[in-house]
Amino acid sequence: MSTFHRTFTRTRLGFTLIETLVTVAIFGLVMVASGELLRVIFMNSTTSPNALNAVDQAESSATTFVNQVRDASYGNDGSFPLNQASTTQIIFFSPYGSAGSTTVNRIRYFLATSTLYEGVTAPSGSPASYNTANEKITALANNVSVSTSSMFYYYAGSYAGTSTPLSQPVNVNQVTYIRMNFSVQLLEVRGATSTSYISTGAAIRNLKTNLGN
Repeated sequence: MSTFHRTFTRTRLGFTLIETLVTVAIFGLVMVASGELLRVIFMNSTTSPNALNAVDQAESSATTFVNQVRDASYGNDGSFPLNQASTTQIIFFSPYGSAGSTTVNRIRYFLATSTLYEGVTAPSGSPASYNTANEKITALANNVSVSTSSMFYYYAGSYAGTSTPLSQPVNVNQVTYIRMNFSVQLLEVRGATSTSYISTGAAIRNLKTNLGN
């Protein structure tokens, strides 16, 4: 009589407790690494555009300044086109960007606590006058620095690009050309910094003696 023996093989399904713990640990490490990568990407995608925006704002402010200076003219109250010409503040009169074609605003640019500001006072009343209590002040650029403690430089006669600026205190009646130089410190990724240098200038057309500029 023959005897038959059957052998059964048990197939193991699923993970053991140790395998599960190892899988969870590996998954946790992957998530930590992914989180750090996302943090770096997020920093690169937010800080760099902010720095670029700071440059754009500074350059836009410089362009507006040039256009205002070029169009500088006598105020609606008869004031001379250039009212004050100091190293960190300039006051002049210009119709550029004003609400009406005959409106000449009092424009003031000044540096205070590393911030460049613009103040605009519109004329009012009849006869016209400028009430500085109504001046509208706008911050144009932050983290501003200047070399030799001067932001504004003033030139007489025919400015050729290499002329020596007038000494302070400046006689406003001699000024025909104005320059504005400043640097803006930009906050980059992970706390790094860089500097953008702005240098621009223009001749006052109504006082201009050099038609080549």
